Amino acid sequence: MSIYGDYIKTVIRTVPDWPQPGVNFRDITPLLQNSSAFRKLIDSFVHRYQDMELDAIAAIDARGFIVGAPLAYELNCSFVPVRKKGKLPFKTISETYTLEYGQAEVELHSDAFREGDRILIVDDLIATGGTMLAAAKLITRSGGQVVETSTIIDLPDLGGSSRIREAGYGVFAVCSFTEDE
Repeated sequence: MSIYGDYIKTVIRTVPDWPQPGVNFRDITPLLQNSSAFRKLIDSFVHRYQDMELDAIAAIDARGFIVGAPLAYELNCSFVPVRKKGKLPFKTISETYTLEYGQAEVELHSDAFREGDRILIVDDLIATGGTMLAAAKLITRSGGQVVETSTIIDLPDLGGSSRIREAGYGVFAVCSFTEDE
């Protein structure tokens, strides 16, 4: 957790029973609307990564872009979008992953990275870890080296961060929520 993790957690809104009964949705909208909280959020990532050698931030569609773009700017590295299937205009590589209700696919431009580039993956939330692991596989296939995976929120009860660590990747989360919080 970051130095601002406890504060950031208080700004995130929990919406019970959305999008279906029994689900506690973690809404980052209040975090984005609060300029002080948003600055502390970006600072949390900057402080974590300012001394690491990074070539690019790979941000996952779409909420990962919210953190990924300002972080890439602050760290003076490139920004690469990992998009949902069919959203990139050039030659792509893709990775399919399993969801609770089926499958999804993410894509990356085939020329996004050079061999050995050091990449940080950013998203808003880790639940089951499928999207993050698919992005990591894409980056590895394209020649990049995943330095770490990072997110605003970790939901450890859903097992995603454990799956990501078991796959050999580090995980950084600004804050985490258990199911009963």
